[in-house]
Amino acid sequence: MTGGKGGGRISLDDFRHVALAETVSTNSECLARAREGDPGNLWITAGRQTGGRGRRGRAWFSEPGNLYASLLLIDPAPIARLHSLPLAVAVAAHRAIRMVMPPAAAPVEIKWPNDILIDGKKACGILLEGEELADGRRALVIGFGVNVGVAPEGALYPATSLRREGASASPEELFAHLFLAVAEMLALWDRGTGIGKIVELWRSAARGIGETITVNLPDRSLSGRFVGIDHDGRLLLDTGAGTQQAIAAGDVFFG
Repeated sequence: MTGGKGGGRISLDDFRHVALAETVSTNSECLARAREGDPGNLWITAGRQTGGRGRRGRAWFSEPGNLYASLLLIDPAPIARLHSLPLAVAVAAHRAIRMVMPPAAAPVEIKWPNDILIDGKKACGILLEGEELADGRRALVIGFGVNVGVAPEGALYPATSLRREGASASPEELFAHLFLAVAEMLALWDRGTGIGKIVELWRSAARGIGETITVNLPDRSLSGRFVGIDHDGRLLLDTGAGTQQAIAAGDVFFG
């Protein structure tokens, strides 16, 4: 696996893990350590978050019993290639969750760009945050929130937990699988040069390709047929106007 500006090879042994009982946010903890000079490849997990957050600043349900984990990377790829990283980590989370589900469990699928669904309900969300550091390095944090034991009620999108869907794994057991799967997918992604392989894996696990979906954007909603994704990770929507629209960010709803 390549890493850092120097492009040197790193292995599983190069990843460190700090387990906290409680923190405001594992993402915030990673960013704070980056500002203090941490070299990266650092996992932070917490039993509970007091200020967890999701995309667009939404609050993230963070009670005990679930997995809250963030990975700090420093200069993981040229900025022009970072757009494909969310796809790689979504494939990793999908693999890790499938590893702990019983054989007869409902389908585990990826909802664009990187939510993980079980039986069509959200079980995992992923938040990526980046920051330019004072010393010129770029910190990128990948935060995973997985409903292992409990799921929120009244969420924007129907939610479930791994326990509710038949899994008996603890947050610690799931993290062991995630630790390995993320390392494998980062190696395959290879600082963005392996995006073709990642897109293929993502498509094979995706929910709703070929179906009619609605995408909520900040200023409007669009409906059409979900064609797939391009090599930049953008959602391709056929709205019936004869051309496909590429969407970089939005909330997807099926049906």
